[in-house]
Amino acid sequence: MLYPSIDKLLTIVDSKYKLVHVASIRSKQMLEKNHYQMAENEYMNKRTIGRALEELEKGLIIVKEGKEKQE
Repeated sequence: MLYPSIDKLLTIVDSKYKLVHVASIRSKQMLEKNHYQMAENEYMNKRTIGRALEELEKGLIIVKEGKEKQE
């Protein structure tokens, strides 16, 4: 079983595409800046993409909804 659950994450983010986008941005930040929001031993995942999803699930990443341009 994967942790965190995709079903639980989709209650936080409204689409799978947005979930992938947010997790990839945070994962790149972790790699580039070596900055983590939790202690190393608190993560269940070893890879940054999994750790980004864990941070999202714990509420450490806030996803803001933006207004789309209408032309």
